[in-house]
Amino acid sequence: MLLRMKWIIGVDEAGRGPIAGPVSVGVVRVREDYDLLAAFPGLNDSKKLSEKKREILFALLQEEQRAGNVSAVVLLPSAEKIDAKGIAPCIRGALEKGVRTLLPNPKEGKVFLDGSLKAPEEYEQETIIGGDGLIPAIMLASIAAKVTRDRLMKKLAEDYPAYGFDIHKGYGTKLHYERLRAYGPSPIHRLSFLHLE
Repeated sequence: MLLRMKWIIGVDEAGRGPIAGPVSVGVVRVREDYDLLAAFPGLNDSKKLSEKKREILFALLQEEQRAGNVSAVVLLPSAEKIDAKGIAPCIRGALEKGVRTLLPNPKEGKVFLDGSLKAPEEYEQETIIGGDGLIPAIMLASIAAKVTRDRLMKKLAEDYPAYGFDIHKGYGTKLHYERLRAYGPSPIHRLSFLHLE
């Protein structure tokens, strides 16, 4: 009888802190014996990489997906959903959906998660503080989450040009709050995150 292939799943999120736009949860699946560091030169925590380097690695991820070496999903719970449910439940729900999509049978792999994230309890899993700088599958998930969200915020900047989303990606910068005070919130602002005087 052939042994089932063992998978590694990496999970990370981006955009927990912004006051506008969705939160982004990246989930990546690779074979246990697949060398991500060889396939993705310079792979690291997305926060330690330049935007240009993240884009290069994201393009590589898309190539590796087409070749069937890597699978990835990114889920983007909206600002409206975050306001209705809270950010932690939104991240948890997206994470569960992503993990179950890429690893329907929990016995076939192990899930590695960054920070304080947890997979559904039926999965073998390990949560690692700073995992996005230590575990290649989490690094790749962090890049998938970050690049997907940043691209979306640039696109939303065209729909809502008053706020400068292409500059700050929805984070609560001085410029962002100045624009908010001038124009009021847009439909993609997280109203529960706003601190307007």
